[in-house]
Amino acid sequence: MLNSLIELAYESGFCYVDWRMIVMWCVVAVLMYLAVFRQYEPLLLVPIAFGALLANLPTEGVLNKPAGYLISPVEGVVKVVTVKEGDTAFAPRMIKQLPTKLSDIAKSKETATEDIKAFFKMVEDVTSKEGRKDVFKKAKGIPDLIAIVSPTQYEPKKKIEKELKGSKFLITFNGKPLELNAEDHFVWTQATGNVATTLISEGQKVDTGEKLVDVYSARTGGLYHYIQFGVLLELFPPLIFLGVGALTDFGPLIANPKMLLLGGAAQFGVFATFMGALCLGFTSPEAASIGIIGGADGPTSIFISNKLAPHLLAPIAVAAYSYMALVPIIQPPIMRFFTTEAERKIKMKSLRKVSRLEKLIFALVVTIACILLVPDVSALIGMLMLGNFLKESGVCERLSKAAQNELINVVTIFLGTSVGITMTGDRFIRAETLYILALGVVAFSFSTAAGIWMAKTMNLFLKEKINPLIGSAGVSAVPMAARVSQVEGAKADPSNFLLMHAMGPNVAGVIGTALVAGFFIATLAH
Repeated sequence: MLNSLIELAYESGFCYVDWRMIVMWCVVAVLMYLAVFRQYEPLLLVPIAFGALLANLPTEGVLNKPAGYLISPVEGVVKVVTVKEGDTAFAPRMIKQLPTKLSDIAKSKETATEDIKAFFKMVEDVTSKEGRKDVFKKAKGIPDLIAIVSPTQYEPKKKIEKELKGSKFLITFNGKPLELNAEDHFVWTQATGNVATTLISEGQKVDTGEKLVDVYSARTGGLYHYIQFGVLLELFPPLIFLGVGALTDFGPLIANPKMLLLGGAAQFGVFATFMGALCLGFTSPEAASIGIIGGADGPTSIFISNKLAPHLLAPIAVAAYSYMALVPIIQPPIMRFFTTEAERKIKMKSLRKVSRLEKLIFALVVTIACILLVPDVSALIGMLMLGNFLKESGVCERLSKAAQNELINVVTIFLGTSVGITMTGDRFIRAETLYILALGVVAFSFSTAAGIWMAKTMNLFLKEKINPLIGSAGVSAVPMAARVSQVEGAKADPSNFLLMHAMGPNVAGVIGTALVAGFFIATLAH
């Protein structure tokens, strides 16, 4: 009877609940409050928050990966194989964040040996036959360790990796003494199943991506295992850009090309945050991904993070979208601090009417120029301009409306929930997450201030003065940043109308952030 009750507790999922999950439920509640009751970007925050809720529940058929081939993460030599044909490979319902290599376990160089020994003892204890029968050990979220591969070449990136490079550690695992290097990589099982085929043996050389073990199970992967491929395969961000292009009028930028300078100036926040992240110990690819938050462009943040720092995708995406939602709170104090009342009252002349031909030529020229300049963001720029071309052509009304409505709405749901679904407590509740959130505020602030100062600088040389408030719209939060410029201008002078003027730097910011992202990808992606 007692055993039945324990097994029922395991099947119900209550044993998986820990303090991290409860903290994340509170985070979800905050995001829901901002979205529903304060109406800060609800179309983005509601899917993200609900995805985060699912990520922190012991679900079945939502997140689990399918069984199949386990592959080598690096080129190297197989040091350890723990299974043979006919064995059962076990993965718990909720898999916690796992180390990818030995150096990930060490908290410091001084405690590395003790940390590594303790970790292997815990893995052996949880994944043993007795451990699998213990419902609470299963709930620790540690799957079976299938193999350890020692890389042929290894380039350390983080401080601890550099300190431990070449270090050797003698441990005991499954009753067998092992001598491991700090750079040795782990291969964990992804789903519970039977080992159908073992394709490797200890001492065998393997290539990156080579099949090691085939695990069979009749169960398929969960719903979001497949939907997340829209992020992993970089499908969702370009499709969002298609909708944004179809919704955006590029006329204000064409009518006043000087606004490109304001969109460019706002990218200062990206590079300032990049340098700040480097100083905090992030690697260059990680720092670049964090810096793009300053561009206030969620799809671009996801696009670059997926390429350069996929392990930071969740906090970067959440920071980018959350701060986009908080633009009406973050920007106004900065705008008022860096401008005088007289500057906020500056009225700008009405923009000239831009012809349809000009808009069509602009879309084609920008597509050609940007892709030739930065090929790595061809998908983003191409879809942005395709959407705009559909809108301005006047002959593709059905396609344009589909991109503006059905397509962008469906993709927003899947993109938001796919981002939220990565926000598990063990990944999100870390010091680096707090750093990213703090750097996100810095990025937004610097981008806003840089756009304002560029407008003030331009006024030193222009006869027709620019209202510096529109410089803050250089961040690419379309059209919210432009609306904030309008609101602040109207507070200074109710007859002042800045919205269309602010759309110029707003659109320029979208293009500028995409180009900066392409630069980072071209220089930092391996």
